[in-house]
Amino acid sequence: MTDAATGRSKSRRSRLIGEFLDKTLDPLAARQGFSESSLLLRWEAIVGARVAAICEPVKLQWPPRAKRRPADENQAGAKNRPAEKKDEPATLALRVEPGFGLDIQHMSAAIIERVNTHLGWRCVAKITMKQEPLSPRRVRPTKPPVDLAARRQAEAVTEGVADERLRAALVALGERALAKPAR
Repeated sequence: MTDAATGRSKSRRSRLIGEFLDKTLDPLAARQGFSESSLLLRWEAIVGARVAAICEPVKLQWPPRAKRRPADENQAGAKNRPAEKKDEPATLALRVEPGFGLDIQHMSAAIIERVNTHLGWRCVAKITMKQEPLSPRRVRPTKPPVDLAARRQAEAVTEGVADERLRAALVALGERALAKPAR
């Protein structure tokens, strides 16, 4: 459906940057054996803040896959061949902060369960660990102190907005825009 005046599609909607980020990072994550980047991006939400503070995923190591045999091969040859294994789960390689290997080893069953629950299938069966310092994490900026005068002014300007969520977002934006810079 298109708008006659502008010629643009009406079905377009704004999308979160995270939707684009996942699609961009998936090929990069695939190089490390991850089928999708969500395991890397949402590690803290998957395993919890305490565990995420001392370990991080490095790689998913998949077992080698058996090559497929042609369908026309005779059945006699199939009897002598070892039984082919079904799709085996992967091994999750973790980087663990030095001194916390034993903790992660004890929590490995819970970590495996949480990862598999997140992915929606029995993807991981084992965990391997390498004890080395974690990758440097970005420090999240702290919130600036509240400027009460700027907040009151923003609330006064947005009094007529009926939607509560929109009003709260506009007040927060106005507060930051109107706040005097710290000296």
